[in-house]
Amino acid sequence: MCVAVPALIISLDDVNAEVDVEGVRRKTSIFLVPDAKVGDYVLMHAGFAIRIIDVQEAQETIALLKEINATGG
Repeated sequence: MCVAVPALIISLDDVNAEVDVEGVRRKTSIFLVPDAKVGDYVLMHAGFAIRIIDVQEAQETIALLKEINATGG
């Protein structure tokens, strides 16, 4: 099973972005979401942003992932 996680775009450089995932920053490709901009949340999977999502969806997903982690799931 594959999991995509919400990531906040901090900066952009051509087709790459620096994103923040709960305090962890990394580079990811935005090749698949060329309309993404700084401040957008994207779903990130395997080093690629695969979809732009709204803030509410990002926060709900982050909360669910934290809950799963807390229960050892």
